[in-house]
Amino acid sequence: MNCIEKFLEYIRVQKRYSPRTSALYKSALEEFYAFILSDADPAITPEEELIGTLTTNNIRGFIAHGLESGLSPRSMNLRLSALSSYCSYLMTASLLESNPAKRVFRPKEGSRLPEFYTEGALEGYLAEPPDQEGDFHMLRNKMMVLVMYGTGMRRSEIVSLKVGDFDSGRKVFRIVGKGDKLREIPVPISICEEILLYLKRIKGEFPEGTDGMFFVTDKGKAVYPGFVDKVVKEELGGLEGFSGRKSPHVLRHSIATHLMNHGADLNSIKEMLGHSSLAATQVYTHTSFEQLKNTFLTAHPRAKKRR
Repeated sequence: MNCIEKFLEYIRVQKRYSPRTSALYKSALEEFYAFILSDADPAITPEEELIGTLTTNNIRGFIAHGLESGLSPRSMNLRLSALSSYCSYLMTASLLESNPAKRVFRPKEGSRLPEFYTEGALEGYLAEPPDQEGDFHMLRNKMMVLVMYGTGMRRSEIVSLKVGDFDSGRKVFRIVGKGDKLREIPVPISICEEILLYLKRIKGEFPEGTDGMFFVTDKGKAVYPGFVDKVVKEELGGLEGFSGRKSPHVLRHSIATHLMNHGADLNSIKEMLGHSSLAATQVYTHTSFEQLKNTFLTAHPRAKKRR
């Protein structure tokens, strides 16, 4: 096992990075070595030579090449983060004296407000409750969207969600999120009632069990990230008010934005979403400000006169 494979195993087993993050880091390293080594195969290149290519100039050239090829600053910053983590790992293993990636300036990213669906669109979709007696496929899909919007869970958390994570007595979900951090998410009474009916339906639908998984496929197997994406697109695609991307992440942005608009404080939203710092949550204040600005300019008498 070479140093790259050891690093990937380290972030997967020790750091507990998500499969998606691990795959992104693996891809970033492969791209870097494809750029630096050209036709050489990293799998058979001597380890000393691989480590020797980790210089500030090489990493800077790799980032510049990506930008010139049309990749976004955000994409290249993700690759730079992967290279920096790899170099830090090599330092702890006494294979590298310093981290050359730390001396590479990060490309400036344009500020982007998170996408979100309007409250009206989601209220319209959720106005008709899940049909607990109807087709299981349709019930499961609507319950998945309801739980995502109702709790702000990440896609990975929906995939790994288990029946035992729901505490019906206290009306909370206990979630182990990024970095193995445990958090509790309160669940509105109306959603709790639908969950209890859904769990009863699950038992009847799959008498042999579902390995304790909360959401399962039509055949009772565990769902996966792509399956969750497909459900959201299937449920929201073509509906009035749902423009742009149809994704679990936009649902997560939506509940955070709506909570902010209704006066929830940043710390409460931070805890609900499982953010490690307020910086990640503060973006929703900008979203709320944009909505306030639009409302203000629409309603202001002077704005009307100017129009």
